[in-house]
Amino acid sequence: MEKVGFMLLLAMTLCCATMANSVSRKSMNREASENEDDIDRRLRLLNKPAVKSIQSADGDIIDCVDMHKQPAFDHPAMKNHVIQMKPSIELPLENKATKSEPSKPVISQTWQKSGSCPKGTIPIRRIQRQDLLRASSLEQFGKMYQPQDHVANSTLNENVRNLVINGTKVSLPYTQDRSQAVLLTAGFSYIGASGDINLWNPNLDLPDDFTTAQIWLLGGPGDKYESVEAGWMVNPKLYGDKQSRLFTHWTVDGSKATGCFDLTCSGFVQTSTDVALGSALGPMSSESAQYQISVGLFLDPHSTNWWLRLTNNLVLGYFPGSLFFYLKQKAIMVNWGGQVYSTMVKKSPHTRTAMGSGEYSEAFHGRACYIKNVRIVDYSLSLKYPEMVQVYNDEVYCYNGNNHRDTPVDEPVFYFGGPGQNNFCK
Repeated sequence: MEKVGFMLLLAMTLCCATMANSVSRKSMNREASENEDDIDRRLRLLNKPAVKSIQSADGDIIDCVDMHKQPAFDHPAMKNHVIQMKPSIELPLENKATKSEPSKPVISQTWQKSGSCPKGTIPIRRIQRQDLLRASSLEQFGKMYQPQDHVANSTLNENVRNLVINGTKVSLPYTQDRSQAVLLTAGFSYIGASGDINLWNPNLDLPDDFTTAQIWLLGGPGDKYESVEAGWMVNPKLYGDKQSRLFTHWTVDGSKATGCFDLTCSGFVQTSTDVALGSALGPMSSESAQYQISVGLFLDPHSTNWWLRLTNNLVLGYFPGSLFFYLKQKAIMVNWGGQVYSTMVKKSPHTRTAMGSGEYSEAFHGRACYIKNVRIVDYSLSLKYPEMVQVYNDEVYCYNGNNHRDTPVDEPVFYFGGPGQNNFCK
């Protein structure tokens, strides 16, 4: 009897354990299923129904999406928005025919070799499941990364650089985990800026690092600035590879909670069928040949939209004025240059992620990254070189900038970049 009782007790214990394990597995499976459901929902939200899809040779899928169904219209502020198909003013142009331009303008993207999108649609790089899985969270996908202690640390005065430009005191926004080498101007009302940026493919070190060459216009106070930005970027966490890609970015709170890259959230309204944001650019520059893209951002004073214009006067689309408060009227600062994001900038050991070509600015033409034909636009609606500019470097031994003239009569060209960690940058 004792043996039978023991066996019965053992059977009941095993049965309970099996049931507990079964419940546990079901709970885990349910949680996994819910996560999968969340991912599927986000993919459906991000990837709009395609009229046509194009398989690019580099692995990207480009969806041709009805212009009126693009992600921008998911934003509450865009509920009744009517697409502005072109600016209400003629965007300012500059005649570069008389200038010596040894660099070849380029706005070639790999996917364009495999097809084109029909009229009335825009090309959107499809977001894949693995893209979402690389993000720290679904909510963080496509956003400028912000460390959790950003808000607490961003109030430290020793991290703020104050400059005086054009008689105006400028407090540069705090950039934790970002290192910049920029040419900047401030002190006036800016309603546009442009420049020609040569293309490189810099080395990336850590999985979460990214590096950019860009133009950005800023408005608003300190760390809660508003900005519109565009240029090229290498960002494996976002794009899944180390190719140099065309990007845009916007924010209305210093990237604390708002804004995103490209079309990964509602914001930028694309009107062109020819170019896909987030798609790879080429060919890359080398010592023997320089290739560049032209980037310009311009405020339409009537609609308050910020228009993006690229090489060959291709108007890609706009950041709607309804997103902004300060930038609805003007920008108060313009930056040209590069930035590196890494948790290991301003620390030791420093990241080996490079900026620009990976060469310091002193390498100059043929080896260093540059922005030439630096221009601003004020209410005269004409392109002009800024009245006064200043170079700012966060980490001069890691990345630096140099506004260089070949001769006293030549217009300056802004060279910038660096290798990151080396004998001087620890």
